[in-house]
Amino acid sequence: MLEKLSGFGPLVDRLANRAIWKLAGARRELETKVPLVSFTFDDVPDSALGAGAAILEKYGVRGTFYIAGGLAGQVEPDRSLITPEGCSELLARGHEIGCHTFAHRRLREIAGLGADLDRNAEYLKGVGVSPAASNFAFPYNAAWPSARAELRRRYRTCRAGGEDINRGAVDPMMLKGVEIRQPEDGARALTRWIDDVSERPGWLIFFTHDIAAQPTNYGCTPDSFDHLVRYAVEKGCCILPVDSAADRIGW
Repeated sequence: MLEKLSGFGPLVDRLANRAIWKLAGARRELETKVPLVSFTFDDVPDSALGAGAAILEKYGVRGTFYIAGGLAGQVEPDRSLITPEGCSELLARGHEIGCHTFAHRRLREIAGLGADLDRNAEYLKGVGVSPAASNFAFPYNAAWPSARAELRRRYRTCRAGGEDINRGAVDPMMLKGVEIRQPEDGARALTRWIDDVSERPGWLIFFTHDIAAQPTNYGCTPDSFDHLVRYAVEKGCCILPVDSAADRIGW
């Protein structure tokens, strides 16, 4: 069945996500009088450590870095992935490490999801993540209904895409995120989301990948990222890693 779906992958992902957002019953009230913002990174190229973490620290805040152990240290044509030593450094500098599976494949493509998540937990334990990671991000932002029970058993929250602010009745296993990516003017224009959450408080979760002078299509420049972090600080947002934000709202 999955082989038949593979040619329609992006459409299948969108339909699955929409169905879960619409039909999921396990919702919790998200109440906050203070606008919450989290900056998160998927895959975690080494530039997310070298530039992304440094920019957050410049403003006295920390982020969440979703790690897939199977990508560790890989060198690709347009990016290099964070090493185990880099993960340990993030922890030492006060950032949160989350789970992004081990295989970094869509959940519907992973045979034996539990075993994959166990493998990533072991990898993260080896770099110093203890207790186990509490929060998860879907590879390719592709959720899958049959995976929900396994994810709920292991994690406090799961994050997808969705391009929206989390407010009101929210499914913690399907938090929405707003992507920071090129082009440059588009990334900088994301301040509109910060204006929105400042005017009507909720939980805005940004996500991106690399932070580089010449980013991939899924990343942004240091200037753009700095602009967004600085703007959120100036607007009085409370910037927290995902786990700390969940604490703040009483989850």
